[in-house]
Amino acid sequence: MAKVGKKYQEAVKSFDRIALYEPTEALTIVKNNAKAKFDETVEVAFKLGIDTRHADQQIRGAIVLPNGTGKTRSVLVFAKGEKAKEAELAGADFVGAEDMIAKIEQGWFGFEVVVATPDMMGMVGKLGRVLGPKGLMPNPKTGTVTLDVTRAIKEIKAGKIEYRADKAGIIHAPIGKASFSVEQLFENYRVLGETLLKAKPAAAKGQYMRSVTVSSTMGPGVRINPAKAI
Repeated sequence: MAKVGKKYQEAVKSFDRIALYEPTEALTIVKNNAKAKFDETVEVAFKLGIDTRHADQQIRGAIVLPNGTGKTRSVLVFAKGEKAKEAELAGADFVGAEDMIAKIEQGWFGFEVVVATPDMMGMVGKLGRVLGPKGLMPNPKTGTVTLDVTRAIKEIKAGKIEYRADKAGIIHAPIGKASFSVEQLFENYRVLGETLLKAKPAAAKGQYMRSVTVSSTMGPGVRINPAKAI
């Protein structure tokens, strides 16, 4: 059994791990137990009643959290001509075409999000084998394949997150930092939760929101009552 630190053990003793809490109660517990020397990320895991083996039950998208994530992500934009200039003016960290593709093929990954104009996807598609497994492949569903590169960059910098259900039907997503107020964390959590409720597939059977857990980077998970999750 893996060893856990003293702070983690103390955090576990500070609440009932079996109990189901109201969202703000759970977030307060997580925030109070985030005692690492760095500003821990607060994350939520929604276990949904979906079967992702079926195409009509897959859930994927992106939203801009009202209070951001507490982190500014570096953006690479694949574009040419005027769109490349537009991307630079909008604050993209890296902009290019064949030159950037060559760098990535050589093993460079100094970016966290990739945006591409539609005309570049034929070229970017060649990187699918290296970008895909890292979750970096641009996709129209998440707004990262677009002609409006200014909007895409500004949304990402403002706190846009992508979400996608894994094979078990669980969506993991960051909702802020431990330094955020409980109100800020809850607002981000609520917006994500409401978005997932609206995305419920018509083919999904039974209880849709099966379980909800919030935690910080170094802290234990705190369970939220799925019946009162949103």
